[in-house]
Amino acid sequence: MKIVLPVAGNGIRLRPYTENMPKCLLPVAGKTIIDWIVEGALFLKPSETIFITGYKASVVDDFLKLRPEWGAVRTVLQSNPQGLGEAISLALPYVNDDEPLLIILGDTLFEADLSILDKVTENILYTFKVADPKRFGVAVTDQDGRIERLVEKPQEFVSDEAIVGIYYIKDVKALKDALNYLMQNDIRTKGEFQLTDALERMIQGGCKFRTAPVEKWLDCGLVETLLETNAHVLKRNEKVAPKFEGSEIIMPCHFGKNVVVKNSKVGPNVSVGDGCVIENSEICNAILWDSVKVLDKKLEKVVVHE
Repeated sequence: MKIVLPVAGNGIRLRPYTENMPKCLLPVAGKTIIDWIVEGALFLKPSETIFITGYKASVVDDFLKLRPEWGAVRTVLQSNPQGLGEAISLALPYVNDDEPLLIILGDTLFEADLSILDKVTENILYTFKVADPKRFGVAVTDQDGRIERLVEKPQEFVSDEAIVGIYYIKDVKALKDALNYLMQNDIRTKGEFQLTDALERMIQGGCKFRTAPVEKWLDCGLVETLLETNAHVLKRNEKVAPKFEGSEIIMPCHFGKNVVVKNSKVGPNVSVGDGCVIENSEICNAILWDSVKVLDKKLEKVVVHE
């Protein structure tokens, strides 16, 4: 199996935090978003992990050099982004037709059972049941759970199973053919080559797809949802509260290396990066990047990067 992670987006909705780094490298609960994703899939023992880079590509390249434990990795540059379909097509020359492919969007966290992929014989799209399907692309299934079609943002109810950005492809050659057909014939949706259009073409061509459930879908696209995701992941990985001079720590929290906390109240739901200094302050529901100093302040529901 090979894993492909598209991480080319520029994260405009998270400015100014993404002015100097791609969204996938934003910190959440003591690690970057991409750390959580890759580490959660390493048990699948991929032969290679391919990162589709674009915005701040050199920053991703430098980051990957610090992760030798991830095994074989490759970066492929999407220099002129024209949609997720184009992004995936750039990785396909490095994937054999008989080698399964797992695609995971590199900017969203999730809780899902990936271990089933060792046994499945069909293509799998992970989905999450949503209250308002009109906002999402959804999978329409038959009585046996097999996907009949994909519908983008249906205005009338056809399904509540939203496609969340985790795709397991057994029929790799069919995916290659479908994406090539879209691009050779300049078939776009909203001006871009869409992966869902290629998947729909595969389904209509006879490829078998099923859904698998995502238990928790954690958005990182806005500051408020990034903080919500931070809180959830902290709770999921809760540790024993550390002790700091004259301070109260309300878990769950994460504290990086060489952190100084004096006469302060920190927590709950606070991630503190390496080398931070917190004195005479109160902080809750926040993310502090590395080397941040918080002196004589009260902070709540914020991301602090300098």
